[in-house]
Amino acid sequence: MPATNSPLAKLMNNDKLQHAGYLAVAKTRAKALKVFSHLIPLPRPLLFVGEDACNELCDMVINEGGTNVFIVTDAVLNKLGIPAKVTDYLDQHNIRYQVYDGITPDPTFAVVEEGLSQTVNAKCDAIIAIGGGSVIDAAKMIAMSQGNNCKPQKLIGILKARKKGVPLYCIPTTAGTGSEATLGAVVSDNDTHQKALSIDPKMIPLAAAIDPVIMKGMPKHITADTGIDVLTHALEAWMSANASVETDYYAASATKAVMQYLPIAYENGEDLQAREEMGIAAHYGGIAFNKAGLGYVHAIAHQLGAHYSIPHGRANAIVLPYVLEVNRKGSEKRLAKLARKTGIVESAQATKTDKELANYFIEQVRELIETVGIDPTVKGMKKTDYDDIAKAAAKEVSDTYAVPTYMPPVGIKKILQKIQTASEDRPNNDTQDKKSA
Repeated sequence: MPATNSPLAKLMNNDKLQHAGYLAVAKTRAKALKVFSHLIPLPRPLLFVGEDACNELCDMVINEGGTNVFIVTDAVLNKLGIPAKVTDYLDQHNIRYQVYDGITPDPTFAVVEEGLSQTVNAKCDAIIAIGGGSVIDAAKMIAMSQGNNCKPQKLIGILKARKKGVPLYCIPTTAGTGSEATLGAVVSDNDTHQKALSIDPKMIPLAAAIDPVIMKGMPKHITADTGIDVLTHALEAWMSANASVETDYYAASATKAVMQYLPIAYENGEDLQAREEMGIAAHYGGIAFNKAGLGYVHAIAHQLGAHYSIPHGRANAIVLPYVLEVNRKGSEKRLAKLARKTGIVESAQATKTDKELANYFIEQVRELIETVGIDPTVKGMKKTDYDDIAKAAAKEVSDTYAVPTYMPPVGIKKILQKIQTASEDRPNNDTQDKKSA
């Protein structure tokens, strides 16, 4: 957090935010991040895909010298027996392991420290994370803390690690965060539950397994929420001022896959092809925003999640259409290009103007969110929260993201007002509960 007397803090505390000053700070940091992403090479996890992916990943762990594996997961997945696909294989090959299933949603430092204590005491030499974004983020912090012989708090910030972490391998059970491909991890404060971010290329896992069989048991509402999270990663990377030929490839591929396969995975969770395609899309989305960054959707969604306990993917889905509208003018050509490139518009429509195609694309996103049954409302929104949410979101963007259109807090407040109005105008905002029952 910046000191209270810093120039940025003064701007943020000024009700009449000097937008020019804000822009100067934000754009300078965006340029620095672009240089950072180009100068520092980012490794790619070796990717195993298919019904045998978990076995192939375990083979890699063994071949790389893993003899005592620390498995990080959560209690629900452990109760469902999901880690058994890994532990049974390790048993067959006489590899020792220890299972830690204490990971909670939005894991705290205390949760990470408990895992760290267990893996250090057991003298584990490799870590396999089996779970969603929270599990993988926690495993990243455990691996890096063990490798650097430090508490996880010491790793908060950018490039804080001196050494590599313990070898880390990931098996995502949801197609959402793409955390198995990213260089960051989020941990929450034990008391305040404020989120803290660690960023370091050394945090990127060595390998990941996309196993559609593991993913097929995801409930419909989690499939929907995590799927829109993937789409948000892809779209924000695509519209980023730091987008490149490389990030465009991954962002467009992820967008095309989500638009095509998310409705199928949502309606029929047993469809292994749809599950596999969504898993790959999540991975590609993670690679895209690794370099291109995110934007206002995530910045606002993070605050809605903190204030109103909304799952992250659902919060993204609520905010995404409003931010696309804000970005439409500045990203009109880019959105039209994406619509053409991904086949979201038919060939007969491809000759329409950029404005028409951008509008059509945004409408398709709205329809997708509705198709997968996501409730677009926020219960209990308070206007008294607007200032805190807007300032925190604006700061997150100025600190981290290269967005196509910068908004001062007043612009963010306008989006919050639209969300609240839509929420209050909707007579029954229990759509999600009914559709996911």
